[in-house]
Amino acid sequence: MTDHNHTRAAAPPLRPFLKWAGNKFRLVERIAQRLPAGRRLIEPFAGSGALFLNTNYDDYLLSDANRDLFELYTRLRDEGKGFIEEARRYFSAEYNNEESFYALREEFNATSYSERRAILFLYLNRHGYNGLCRYNAKGKFNVPFGRYKRPYFPLQEMRTFHQKAQRAEFKCASFEQTMSEAREGDVIYCDPPYVPLSTSANFTSYSAGGFSMAQQQQLAELARDNARRGIPVLISNHSTELTRRLYTEAGGQCGATFAVKRHISCNGLQRDDASELLALFSPETSDTLASVEMTQSNT
Repeated sequence: MTDHNHTRAAAPPLRPFLKWAGNKFRLVERIAQRLPAGRRLIEPFAGSGALFLNTNYDDYLLSDANRDLFELYTRLRDEGKGFIEEARRYFSAEYNNEESFYALREEFNATSYSERRAILFLYLNRHGYNGLCRYNAKGKFNVPFGRYKRPYFPLQEMRTFHQKAQRAEFKCASFEQTMSEAREGDVIYCDPPYVPLSTSANFTSYSAGGFSMAQQQQLAELARDNARRGIPVLISNHSTELTRRLYTEAGGQCGATFAVKRHISCNGLQRDDASELLALFSPETSDTLASVEMTQSNT
């Protein structure tokens, strides 16, 4: 295993080129400080790629269940300047109006996975309301027009991503599939859809964005299993009684908690402090837990 400083030396942090819910841009330094050293960083919930951009591992494996995200990242990595210049055409007054937006959204929904669809996905991300990424029950993108005066074209951010992505493998896969591919020398960072802040939420029935509480529990168990085979796992989530219990019972160390500004209601203008939790599942801790369990089973 390469034992080097994996945090990126340059400051300020590099911004992702996409708008993305749960973007970790403002937290990358805190998260990077908790990440163990290793050769490759694996992110089963790639999202905006903020941590990927602001760490310095030899290699990366970024996956996400959203195929549009995977296609966009792959096209940008492989095609670089040509892809960027083609995407840039749509960031002008000609396309910043309702008629153009809904026409391009309709084209996006009728287009199969291709360079064209990837370019339209970037356009919709930057011109749609609040940078949301949302699909209806039929799998159609349905975010409304954002009404921005002059949507920002992330030229430098895309160039930076393209350069860094030469060290990355992108996959459209579930978190279970991705975590099963981890090998010695890898480090895993998980940023799943967060549990609700409400203490009244039902553990078994809650689901946000298709991520159920059963999956939250499965993620904690997979983190424990990976740690037992020598692969450290760091997980972000809301700091609640539920998550602290979930992670500690699976053998995680809930050591870092801090307040962050986050939308916590359907009113987008309402922001409040929410407590963020970082739980580390380390091989050392898992060895201790395994020996305790073995002792208990033998008594």
